[in-house]
Amino acid sequence: MTGVNFYRVRRTLGVWIPVIVLMFVVIAPFYWIFTGSIKAPQEIIQRVPTLFPQSFTLQHYDKLFSSSDFPQYLLNSTIVAALTMIVTLLLATPAAYSLYRLRFPGRDLIFKVILVTYAFPGILLLIPLYTMLTHIHLVDTLWALVIINVTFASPFAVWLMEAFFKAVPHELEEAAALDGADRATILARVMLPLIAPGLGSIAIYAFITSWTEYMFASVVIISDVNRTVPVGLAGIIGQYQVDWGLLLAGATITTLPVLMLFALVGRHFVEGLTAGAVK
Repeated sequence: MTGVNFYRVRRTLGVWIPVIVLMFVVIAPFYWIFTGSIKAPQEIIQRVPTLFPQSFTLQHYDKLFSSSDFPQYLLNSTIVAALTMIVTLLLATPAAYSLYRLRFPGRDLIFKVILVTYAFPGILLLIPLYTMLTHIHLVDTLWALVIINVTFASPFAVWLMEAFFKAVPHELEEAAALDGADRATILARVMLPLIAPGLGSIAIYAFITSWTEYMFASVVIISDVNRTVPVGLAGIIGQYQVDWGLLLAGATITTLPVLMLFALVGRHFVEGLTAGAVK
């Protein structure tokens, strides 16, 4: 009996200890950022860091919204991320439907090309994309960031939708076709309700990748008024000193939209990543 209890305890510890460690690794940075944003400047820069705040102040948030351009950065990032999410959904959904549900010449080649796009790092496209955006006069505009983000998010979104479309029986499409529905009606009224978790997955993926994108935003955007949050926060870091309270307050506000989005559709995102694993 003692041996059985010892085995159960060891098995329980073997499960929960990695979970606790993983939770600490994930949650600790967010906790440190948030607590740092409400500490007084003297407590932030003191030699011995404090795990629990010994002071409380909202001066960093007040300075962030009243004495900096962070509200404009936040608005720009919201516009770019929302448009990227919407355009990616509008492009990737019908593309995935035609690729995985229709038969046409070159379909397998297109699928392979989509996979090959992820074999090259995005930085290789920096100069070609910048040149293209210059020719069409979109440099230093939010639309340039939307185009770039959609370019990188759409191939993954199309690939992610494969498991969802293949899970829908073809008999449903055939029944709708017998009732006189065309392809657009079948996609809108039959397929979309059944692949809602997939739509949630690509929506949150497109939003987060656009929200956190820095490399292209730092090159394509020139004027301060069009900067996004990642580039704007990087500008807070000065050459000789850093306003840590302002930086931590900005980082805290930046994480809120992502956390809210995960709270709303995070379950669908997890389902999307694991869909097809047991098929």
